[in-house]
Amino acid sequence: MLPGRTFTPGEVVRILGRRSWLIVLPFAVGLSAVPVLARLVPEQYRSETMILVIPQRVPDMYVKSTVTAKVEDRLPSISNQILSRSRLERTINDFNLYAGQRANGIMEDIVQRMRADISVQLEGQESFRVSYVSSDPQMAQKVAARLASLYIEENLRDRENLAEETNLFLESQLNDAKDRLIEHEKKLEVYRRRYAGELPSQLDSNLQAIRNAQMQLMSVSESINRARERRLLIERQLVDLDTVPVVASQPAPPPPAPDPSAPPTTARQLEIMQTQLELQRLRYTADHPDVRNLERTIRDLQARLKLEDAARRPPEPAKQEPPSSAELARQKRRRDLQAELDIIDHQLAAGQSEEGRLKQAMAAYQTKVEVVPTRESELVELTRDYSTLQVAYANLLTKREESKIAANLERRQIGEQFRILDPAALPERPYNQQKRITTMASGAVAGLLLGLLLVGFLEYRDNSLRR
Repeated sequence: MLPGRTFTPGEVVRILGRRSWLIVLPFAVGLSAVPVLARLVPEQYRSETMILVIPQRVPDMYVKSTVTAKVEDRLPSISNQILSRSRLERTINDFNLYAGQRANGIMEDIVQRMRADISVQLEGQESFRVSYVSSDPQMAQKVAARLASLYIEENLRDRENLAEETNLFLESQLNDAKDRLIEHEKKLEVYRRRYAGELPSQLDSNLQAIRNAQMQLMSVSESINRARERRLLIERQLVDLDTVPVVASQPAPPPPAPDPSAPPTTARQLEIMQTQLELQRLRYTADHPDVRNLERTIRDLQARLKLEDAARRPPEPAKQEPPSSAELARQKRRRDLQAELDIIDHQLAAGQSEEGRLKQAMAAYQTKVEVVPTRESELVELTRDYSTLQVAYANLLTKREESKIAANLERRQIGEQFRILDPAALPERPYNQQKRITTMASGAVAGLLLGLLLVGFLEYRDNSLRR
C-alpha cells in the first residue's frame, strides 16, 4: 500500500469491479454449501401439551390436605422421577425412538439426548407445558401425550404416597404416645393405691372425718359423764340402804304406795330405754354412739329382766323362818340398784372403748392431713409429664383422624389434580424452520465476506502506481 494513499467511494467501486471475481467465487462456494448445511440442521417437530392444576374440590375448612407444597415446588421432583433413566428407557423401547443412534451408541447417551428433547415450562401457578422434539411429527405427538399422562399419574401416586406415609408416621407416633401414657397411668395407679387416704384430693374428706369424729367424741364424753354421775348417785343410795337398820319385831307394814322419787323397776327402765332408743333413732343414725349405748343397755336390761323373772318363781318350801317384809323390800331394792350399777358399768366400758377408738381414728386422719403437702409435691412430679403426654396424645389423635380423611381424599382422587387442558397436537411445520433458513443463508454470507476480505487484503498488499 502506497504511503499517503486514500480510498474514495469511486475508487472503492473501481476496485470491487476490478476484483469482482474474488468476491463472486467465495460467494458461489458459500451458495453451493447450502444443501450440505441443510443436512446438518434437519427438520425438527415439536409437540406440546398444556396441563392445568385443578385445586382440591373439598374446602380446606372441612378437610385439610397433607400435601401443602405448591406445584412449582413439587414439579421439579415429579420431573426428576419421570426423567429418570428407567422411565425414559421404557418410553424409548415402547416407541422405538432413536433407532439409528441405538444401533451405534450406548443407552446412556440416548437417554441424555431424550432429556434434552423434553422441555417443561411452568406458566403461572395453575398450569405448565410439557413438550417433546422429534424429527417425526407423529412420534413427537405420541411421546408428548405419553409424557403428559406420566405427569398426571405420577402426581396422583406422589400425593397418595405422601398421604399414606403421613398417616403411617402419625399412627406410629400415636402408638408410642399411647404406650407412654399407659406407663404413666400405671405409675399413678400404684402411687394412689400405696398412699390411699393421703392424697390431696382426699384432704376435704379427711378434715370432714376429723370433724365428725370430734362431734362423736363430744357426744360419747357427755354420755360417759352422765353415766358416771348416775353411778355415783346409785352408790350413794346403796350406802344409805346399808346404814338403815331393820326392826324385825314390828309387824310388816302394808305395801307402800309407789314413790315417785324411787328408782323404776327393771321393766319400767326397759320401757324408758326403748322409748329413748326410738327417739334417738329419729335424730341420729344407727352408728351414733348414743344409739349404740342405748342398744347395749336394752340388751342388759332384757337379760336382767329374765333373771328377775327366774328369781320370782316360788322357791321350794324351806324350814327356816321367812324374813320380814321390810328385809325383803330392802333386798329387792339392793338387787335393783346393783343391777342398774352393772348396766352403768357396761355403758362406761363401752363408752371408754368408743372414746379410745375415736381418738385413734382422729389421730390417723390427722396424720393423713399432715402428710398431704408431701404427697402433693410427689403427685405434681408424677403428673407433670402425664399432663403433657395427655395433651400430646390428644393432638396426635386429632391429626391422625385428619390424616385418614386426607388419605381417603387422595384415594378417591378429589384432591389437587393435573388435567390436560391442551392435548398434544400434530405439528404441521418444523419449529426450527427459521433456524434452518438462517443456517443456509449464513453460507452465502460467509462466502461474500470471505471475498471482501480477500479483496481488501490484496489491495493492502498492492504497492503499484496506477495513475
